[in-house]
Amino acid sequence: MRGLAMAAVVGQAGIAVTGAVVRVTGSGLGCPTWPQCFPGSLVPVPHPEIAVLHQWVEFGNRLLGIALVLVTAACLLAAVNVRPRRRRLILLAATMPLGVVAQAVIGGITVLAGLAWYTVAPHFLVTIPLIWLAVLLVRESSPAAMAAPPGTPWRPVVVPALRGLLVVTSVVLVALLVAGTLVTAAGPHGGDAATPRLAAIPLPSLAAAHAHLLFAFLGLLVGVGFMVHAVGAPRAVIVRLRVLVVLTLAQGALGGVQYALGVPELLVALHVLGAVVIVAAAAWLWSATAESDAVTLGSSDVPAPALAGRP
Repeated sequence: MRGLAMAAVVGQAGIAVTGAVVRVTGSGLGCPTWPQCFPGSLVPVPHPEIAVLHQWVEFGNRLLGIALVLVTAACLLAAVNVRPRRRRLILLAATMPLGVVAQAVIGGITVLAGLAWYTVAPHFLVTIPLIWLAVLLVRESSPAAMAAPPGTPWRPVVVPALRGLLVVTSVVLVALLVAGTLVTAAGPHGGDAATPRLAAIPLPSLAAAHAHLLFAFLGLLVGVGFMVHAVGAPRAVIVRLRVLVVLTLAQGALGGVQYALGVPELLVALHVLGAVVIVAAAAWLWSATAESDAVTLGSSDVPAPALAGRP
């Protein structure tokens, strides 16, 4: 169960990155129909107007989507067969295949709409909650959680104010990602040379808004850092916060270099990779702010008779 949950995290992130590769290589219409690649064919076929490379890049992304369907379906089957049955585990596992199906539908709409930017942006953004839920699925399938009785609640191990600040930080992260999709919508990589771009807002203005949200996100992480030390948060929370800060700084530097160099294709794909890794790291940090009540009781409640008679 845990291995499948981890595979779901990697797969959800991977589908976003390969989608970026499709976009930056101009392969978005390498398969111009959906669910078939070409009318009458599920796979690429020689075509005088569409390069073979573009066909296989787009088709490769679709193949990864099929693989992700299989992985996420296996997640759900594994969760259903865990005994004793665990409702939270099943619900989290069920979001994985349902999310992938939703992605496939949005992807089909994107192709049929000719890669219109307002369909491409949701196609990426749907991945964000799926990655977050996949990380929570990993936590729900951890040895500690699986050893606890079904229905055992997760007990916060940090003060409510810290969890509240993390919620605000996560909201800003979502806004940051949305702004990033708008920058992409106005930028040069639309997935196809003929795809209309977002022109209502100038690209420099969108890039500035994206940068300001990055600074706001970093500022909130600094605030979280002060708070975790002030309240004596568990070591796992501190370590995961440090990882998230380092990843965010690296992502910000990459974004600045990417913009200065005119958004080269490789850096765009790496920037998308950085975005999904940061989402996973943020979810990983959030998952450390609570632990199973069974773990707490098992580690702190030492029966008195066990100590009786000892010097």
